[in-house]
Amino acid sequence: MRHNPIAMASGIMPEATPLQLVEAAARARFDYGGMWYDAVTWTPATTRAVRAALRDSGLPLLDMEVVWIKPGPPDPDHGRLVDAALELGARNILCVSSDPDAGATAAKLAALAEQAGDGLRINLEFGLFTEVRTIAHASAILRRISHPAMALLIDALHWRRSGGTLADVAAVPPTWLSYVQLCDAPDPGADPADPAAILTEAIDGRVAMGAGGLPLSALCKALPPGIPIAIEERSKALRDAYPNLNTRAAHMLATTRQWIAAQA
Repeated sequence: MRHNPIAMASGIMPEATPLQLVEAAARARFDYGGMWYDAVTWTPATTRAVRAALRDSGLPLLDMEVVWIKPGPPDPDHGRLVDAALELGARNILCVSSDPDAGATAAKLAALAEQAGDGLRINLEFGLFTEVRTIAHASAILRRISHPAMALLIDALHWRRSGGTLADVAAVPPTWLSYVQLCDAPDPGADPADPAAILTEAIDGRVAMGAGGLPLSALCKALPPGIPIAIEERSKALRDAYPNLNTRAAHMLATTRQWIAAQA
């Protein structure tokens, strides 16, 4: 795993501005950054400023989030997110769906994949907090779309809580896997039958790699060698302990590197 590029997922800093996300990831010396797109506040000027910050820091973007698919017609903000991601040179877009109509979800994702072309990957993330609850459900949607820009995003926490197995991961075509999100958490943790507990754990209850009980080593061995890893340690405890964004990023990268070194 020493050769897997490491990215700072934007979720660890929900209070950060886009420029602060770039600064924190670059100062800590992550291999990649992650970017949060707020459709209400993001403007063409934001894109220009972030592009300049990425250029000046030399930091590439692993992903940009989030396309949240909902029932009804396609959201034009999703197309604008894709345009911004292409302009910033992001490698991936993270998507989730709250639309119970799998056909509608597939159609909306397919349109984004067409827009993305060969410039970036459209990643469908599954989880109990969405309508695409399992790796099997996400895989069925990707087979339905059958577009080279589509990818499947595995988040270690959501995979575990949704009952995913190592065999499920091994069955995913390697070409579908553009990157993975890792964190640790108590195991067992939140009750899968309690939606509120699942969501609270996902945004506030994750822990550093190696500090929980998720089968991370086995999961990593089931993934393609060298796959980029986004560290998704969304944690109230981490935010409270490290209110300074740059210090938080540096601490998280240090604990991640320690865990990776221990896997050798």
